Amino acid sequence: MLAIALSSGTIEYTDTDFGTDSGTHPDTVPGTGPGAADGPARETLVLVPGLGFDASVWQPVVDDLRADFRVLVPVLPIGGHRLPMDPGADLSADGVAGLLAEFLDRLDLREVTLVQNDAGIAQLLVGVNDKRIARLVLASCEALDNYPPGLQGKALHTASRIPGALHLLLRSFRSPFLAGMRTSLGGMAKRPIPHDLVLRWYGPLLTDPAIRRDLGAFLHATRKDTYVRAAERLRSFDRPALVLWGAEDRMMPPRTGRRLAELLPYGAYEEVPDARTLIPFDNPRGLCEALRRFIAAHPAPVVRGSV
Repeated sequence: MLAIALSSGTIEYTDTDFGTDSGTHPDTVPGTGPGAADGPARETLVLVPGLGFDASVWQPVVDDLRADFRVLVPVLPIGGHRLPMDPGADLSADGVAGLLAEFLDRLDLREVTLVQNDAGIAQLLVGVNDKRIARLVLASCEALDNYPPGLQGKALHTASRIPGALHLLLRSFRSPFLAGMRTSLGGMAKRPIPHDLVLRWYGPLLTDPAIRRDLGAFLHATRKDTYVRAAERLRSFDRPALVLWGAEDRMMPPRTGRRLAELLPYGAYEEVPDARTLIPFDNPRGLCEALRRFIAAHPAPVVRGSV
């Protein structure tokens, strides 16, 4: 993993155009790097994991797209991260969205296709700090009044308000049976999730009190109407947007996705078959095909000048 220091702490990320030997991102011209130096700059995709997931949740999608795009996956401090944030950091959904915007700024990423799954963080940049976004893709994520989403989201929010309860709830993920229940992580995917992946994703939360502190701060500080308020700003987004939903999603109902697409002036709605919330895990090929069609239908210039 690469790492970059931001105002609230250091976050890790992956970047297909740069290796991970140094642990820090080199100074570079956007769009350059291995595979891009002898030709025109490639378009940049930023894939954002959801609550409790690290970059590996996107790995099948990254593997498919890396030949044609520069693909970055930042691990925001919402439970899947391994490096705790600074004490007192603003870890509300809006605060974390600010860190995502800062990440784009610090790496000088331009004309980005920003893709969010599960959490709703990416949509909070719209109308606030969206100058680097050329296209927006919201894939089976929190939106409108579906927050906290489903039984899983409501259980996390309730547990975060009872001392010790969040850790107790998360400890259930140590059990393959409990983690695989439809009312737990298993309900987010159509296919059974290998337990080694569950332990990888939730390992930091299970072993590091500071990571649990960060997640608790996020759950405490994020208001229930966060995405209802954000919806009004979506009406002013003047660039292409795709709302991509798991056709069999139970935690994020497809009707929420259709309502979300109607708010975006240049939005389209599409369902990915054989998928629930974790589309990158359930049907990465279907997700990649939809992304390629969307990008091809909405060409965006790769700009090397300042933003």
